[in-house]
Amino acid sequence: MAITQIELEQLIKDSFPDAEVIIRDLAGDGNHYSAVVVDESFRGKNRVQQQRAVYAALKGKMDGPSGELHALALTTKVPE
Repeated sequence: MAITQIELEQLIKDSFPDAEVIIRDLAGDGNHYSAVVVDESFRGKNRVQQQRAVYAALKGKMDGPSGELHALALTTKVPE
């Protein structure tokens, strides 16, 4: 089962309501996306901590072989 671009963005926005979120479907199959998430809450955190926070927001959608999301190329940033 795939996840839509809108569903993916909403999962991230639920945890980061003030974030700038840009999602791109990389393969057109609903399983391979790229995401850029820019949020003030990332300030002072290293890249791994930032990305773990975003993956936690996905609420298991990437977990295991039956996950709804197969691949996510993730970039996290603090606002300039």
